[in-house]
Amino acid sequence: MNVSVNNTLSGRKEELVPEDGNTFRMYCCGPTVYGPAHIGNFRTFIVQDVLRRTLEASGLKVKHVRNVTDVDDKTIRTSRELGISLGEFTKKWEDKFHKDCASLNLLPPTVEPRATEHIAEQIKMVSDLVANGHAYPSPDGSVYFKISSFPEYGRLSGFERENLATQAFNSAGEANSADEYERDNVADFALWKGRKPEDGDNFWESPWGEGRPGWHIECSAMSRKYLGDTFDLHGGGIDLCFPHHENEIAQSMCATGKEPAKYWFHSAHLMVEGKKMSKSLGNLYTLDQLLEKGYSPAQIRYALISGHYRQQLNFTFKGLDDAKSALTKLSKGVVSALEKFGMGNSDFEKLVKPGAKFEGTLFEPAWNALCDDLNVPKALGMIFSELSPLREKGTAGDIAALGALLYALGISLSLDGCDSCSSDDIPEEVMELARARWQAKKDRNFALADDLRQKILSLGYAVLDSKDGFSLERR
Repeated sequence: MNVSVNNTLSGRKEELVPEDGNTFRMYCCGPTVYGPAHIGNFRTFIVQDVLRRTLEASGLKVKHVRNVTDVDDKTIRTSRELGISLGEFTKKWEDKFHKDCASLNLLPPTVEPRATEHIAEQIKMVSDLVANGHAYPSPDGSVYFKISSFPEYGRLSGFERENLATQAFNSAGEANSADEYERDNVADFALWKGRKPEDGDNFWESPWGEGRPGWHIECSAMSRKYLGDTFDLHGGGIDLCFPHHENEIAQSMCATGKEPAKYWFHSAHLMVEGKKMSKSLGNLYTLDQLLEKGYSPAQIRYALISGHYRQQLNFTFKGLDDAKSALTKLSKGVVSALEKFGMGNSDFEKLVKPGAKFEGTLFEPAWNALCDDLNVPKALGMIFSELSPLREKGTAGDIAALGALLYALGISLSLDGCDSCSSDDIPEEVMELARARWQAKKDRNFALADDLRQKILSLGYAVLDSKDGFSLERR
């Protein structure tokens, strides 16, 4: 079954078919590395990860490009306030982003280009737009895209041209303050930004003088370099639909004469405890803040995929607790089925990969739900409904299909009894002792279990037992 999603450009659900018939090429807007990413950012990245994994589980090869914005108003301003170079500042936050992605089980992109490493490509694209009359230099050394030269502007987001008097707000209704300068026509946007005193040493030479690229041009230049003038899918949060993606389409089509992407894939906003995320409300939670509250990366990922990508997800702490219970139930169901088949945990872990056949298995309906507009909530419900049949009448093909489904969802199960342990934050020595203790307890060897508990305590960790497993906490 082919994977389908809602195409923002057409406004309807469409099957995703690679242009070349083999490799699906997708570009996703990546992080601006000026601080830690929050759960709203990660909801978008995790949704894109599920899409990629599902495409791979369907049998397609995927070339996934995700950029890093390492030069813009925020990165320059903050690095200068701290008195460190732009590169030193952005590397710190890029490294942190990669660590968080690994914790949340996101696959690394095939290519991850940085804006500062592709200045030449951006200058070339701006030069082409100036040469063909779609852009114009201004007296301050900046270059602006001429909206009036592109009659199709607004068709992605549905904005009417007569209402495009300003780009002060994006399609999410949020203030769009990124990279704004004075300009002749407020609907025109900056492709190249002339050097200003507040930029310091962060500038490059160009045909229009010293300056730096605007935010929008980087994605067009880098997607073109790594995926070609046309590619299959462009993804991002709905907040990027206007103006960022609208601007990308305009500048790309005017530079190449071709539609840059066939499919446009946008995920909806994240609410937190029923409220919009904002600094003033203190609910822009980072991964570290949730880990400090005792939640595991697996629970956080599960909570972030538990709603449909096109609907607002209300992220709550009850939802995180529910995610913990769901993962425990799923782990218990898998372990029970493995025992029936005489399989160990390591045997199942080898099956968590693409390649399994879903047709005729217990999990074919769950797979079909996932393929149908990436309906993760429906797929999860169907997975749970088949756990008992899996244990009672399941086959090796069913086990393999479940492994492939879990790969597509990016769900990592703890099959050793640990409810909240992560190899990223618990030393392996402690984990091994805890697993051995849990097995001793299951074997009713309570003397050994107590001895192992004391050894774990001596290493600075406490073991907390629950009905179906255990968790570890630093003392």
